[in-house]
Amino acid sequence: MARYIYNITNSKIFIVGHSQGTIMSLAAFTQPHIVSMVEAAALLSPISFLDHISASFVLRLVKMHIDEVLLVMGIHELNFKSDWGTHMLDMVCDEYANCSDLLTPITGKNCCFNISRIDFYLKYEPEPTSSKNLNHLFQMIREGTFRMYDYGILKNLIRYGRLQPPAFDVSSIPNSLPLWMAYGGNDALADVTDVQHTLKELKSQPEVLFLEEYGHIDFLLSVRSKEDLYDDMIRFLKSFRKFGSY
Repeated sequence: MARYIYNITNSKIFIVGHSQGTIMSLAAFTQPHIVSMVEAAALLSPISFLDHISASFVLRLVKMHIDEVLLVMGIHELNFKSDWGTHMLDMVCDEYANCSDLLTPITGKNCCFNISRIDFYLKYEPEPTSSKNLNHLFQMIREGTFRMYDYGILKNLIRYGRLQPPAFDVSSIPNSLPLWMAYGGNDALADVTDVQHTLKELKSQPEVLFLEEYGHIDFLLSVRSKEDLYDDMIRFLKSFRKFGSY
């Protein structure tokens, strides 16, 4: 996507990501040819290391090895709105997790979005994803790593030339790439400890905004998001001359 926009506009791009959009971005920024296309990036609920994730529903799926079950069954998409996905969701909620508020066991307690619209949000969340994507995320949760997909020893040798997949070296992200990050104290996916681990690994010193009350979804849907974070994020982006023309 970055390459496509860069080629069409013939100018460096600005990247704004939330959650998985940040883990994709941070992985991409370890590659010099990607960084060369990027003017600056703003990351909401930034994720790379997943050692301290505390979302009960997600941890239950990890413990059940549901990602590996899907792959063995030849199911290529995890979609909770499909018939079997709904059945699995009901099973996990009935037996293993309290899902009276489905967002909380997935994302952590959110402080500031309009709870009366929860039914509307759940028409769109959780979104479908590939089983391989789920498997990759769960591999990193189990192993406490931030690295490429683990295909197993033989395929790793063929693909990577080594037994284990290479790590994404966050310390290789250059100082020249301006970063702005915002994270929350109640986020069960982008845990405070893991975000701070990411910040320590970076060579640069990103602009950082910490919101004690915010959970994972608040960064998208908080009724106070404009004044709490978007004004500051836009101020950061507007500090770059090229952004001012949009």
